[in-house]
Amino acid sequence: MADDDVVEGTDTSDELIEQLAQLASDKELTLGCAESLTAGTLAARLGAAKGSSDWFRGGIVAYSREVKYGLLEVPEGPVVSESAARTMAESTSRLLGADIVVAVSGAGGPDPQDGRPPGTVCFATTGPDGTRSEEQRFDGDPQDVLARTVRHALSLLVERASA
Repeated sequence: MADDDVVEGTDTSDELIEQLAQLASDKELTLGCAESLTAGTLAARLGAAKGSSDWFRGGIVAYSREVKYGLLEVPEGPVVSESAARTMAESTSRLLGADIVVAVSGAGGPDPQDGRPPGTVCFATTGPDGTRSEEQRFDGDPQDVLARTVRHALSLLVERASA
């Protein structure tokens, strides 16, 4: 785990999950996720949260290109892109019936993917007010990239649930 993922001995992603659980419960929101780079880590963290059976609809792990193209209807082409993440989020929202979904796709390393350097991660969130996407670049080894990706995805869910 990267140093900036820990604040005074507490994993900041745990704090984000607690905040998210409270927001989802208070606002009666349902949440979901579509994962590639994180390979189910995000869904496992959300599913373990307090009261998650009331608000977590589930996650789709679309690790292979074929699953992204087939199940999630991502257009053929690069999957480390904001447009792929947007389609992943929108398809997952429809498939799971979730109010808010976060999707992640990226090159975790150590090798590049789709011509993108290791640490390049594309995120998208979809909700009642539309879909947003962004690209981030995280330094470090694959474990560092994974931890930062999960934390950032959680922060995006908190941001959308707070709106």
